[in-house]
Amino acid sequence: MIKVLFAAAEAVPFIKTGGLGDVIGSLPKELVKQGLDVRVMLPLYRDIAEEYLDQLTVVHRLVVPVGWRRQPCDIAQLKHEGVTFYFVGNDYYFNRSGVYDHPDNAERFAFFCRAVLEALPKVEFQPDILHCHDWHTGMVSVLLRAHYAKLNFYSGIKTVFTIHNLEYQGNFAPDILGDMLDLGWEYFTPDRVEAAGQVSFLKGALNSADYLTTVSTSYAKEILAPEHGRNMDGLLRKRSGQLVGINNGIDYQQYNPRKNTMIYTSFDARSLRRRSENKRQLQQDLQLEQHLNIPLMGLVARLVDAKGIDLMIAALPDIMALNTQLTVLGTGEKRYQQFWEEAALRYPGRIAVNIGFDTRLAHRIYAGSDLFLMPSRYEPCGLSQLNALRYGSIPVVHATGGLKDTVQPYDSMTGEGTGFSFTEYTPSGLIAAIQQAIEVYNIPKAWNKLIRSAMKQDFSWQQPAGQYKELYRRVLV
Repeated sequence: MIKVLFAAAEAVPFIKTGGLGDVIGSLPKELVKQGLDVRVMLPLYRDIAEEYLDQLTVVHRLVVPVGWRRQPCDIAQLKHEGVTFYFVGNDYYFNRSGVYDHPDNAERFAFFCRAVLEALPKVEFQPDILHCHDWHTGMVSVLLRAHYAKLNFYSGIKTVFTIHNLEYQGNFAPDILGDMLDLGWEYFTPDRVEAAGQVSFLKGALNSADYLTTVSTSYAKEILAPEHGRNMDGLLRKRSGQLVGINNGIDYQQYNPRKNTMIYTSFDARSLRRRSENKRQLQQDLQLEQHLNIPLMGLVARLVDAKGIDLMIAALPDIMALNTQLTVLGTGEKRYQQFWEEAALRYPGRIAVNIGFDTRLAHRIYAGSDLFLMPSRYEPCGLSQLNALRYGSIPVVHATGGLKDTVQPYDSMTGEGTGFSFTEYTPSGLIAAIQQAIEVYNIPKAWNKLIRSAMKQDFSWQQPAGQYKELYRRVLV
């Protein structure tokens, strides 16, 4: 049996800020189903829900070196849906509100990376593979090689590192090298951890992990070029033989329109009339005009440039001229939050805006909207379009990264496809895709066929987990 430890900064249902949390909360469950021993290690944040904090059992106490410091560390344990989760506790680093928005992140995650390695023999779990996720765990493979590889317990451990978003690299001042990571200046080189004069947690992983993965096949190709490579494309091209793109999946138990109690009315691909009840109720609750024959578009996203919010703003007058409705849910840059709040006042009954994040409302938007907008500038994988497909909300996407891999453009000649896409990142490109979608929407037979096709797609974790399983076997050869 292959033994794997996932190390990550977040996981559903304990703590989540984005798609990383969804992946770490659901992929291990499927890998366990497929016969692997997979466990997960996370920081013990204050913001973890009380219901889970109450279930934790402290299984070991240890001291973790962070440069010259010696920091106390509690390792707590909880089994959830068949997966063992370990939580790395230290009040100084993690007993505070929020996950990432702190000035001492270099020290916080240097501690976490070192604690992952220090904890393994204490919890008596010797993994074959350490599978680390995003920059927060980037130093695990570096520290493994520098401080632990010659010790018997660690000598056979291999490492896999997954890039969830290359935009976030964990770059910090050079003095953290010795002060927090206990590494000499020989590590401050481009073939180790140096990037543009800083210590980069991400670059450390890209140079030292045995294998690299990213979260869609298209994104794995895109990051080899300067446009999406974020100054790491040269290194990624060098390591392309050990770089694999595996599309993310979603939790089909959590996103199940037949059983989800968060939506208004359950339905499936054979009961689309019941789906329309979700639209009616959503319009009512959001104080939108009650018209079932007007296309209702949903946008559930962080309100930042990367998600195409600038494109949406530029295109909004033309979109509203198409006799549509729009509901927006998310948080982000204050200027964007303010814009959408003002847009709702300009278009009463046609635009509904909720600043914040509400899981129940998100599910209801997936279930009640006709179209789901994802005009992302770039998208490593994207999960929202998979959620939308599962609920029969037809995606309108920019053909990039995982959106390109998971949404099949509609073909008006054959009636085949699962959504609508545009290749040129322009307001006119987005508007043209929405116009095409509305043309099909106005043909009920074609539209219902499209919804059924979308809902029949399989984006569960079963196939991606099988690909990870094969990758682990390759790494261990």
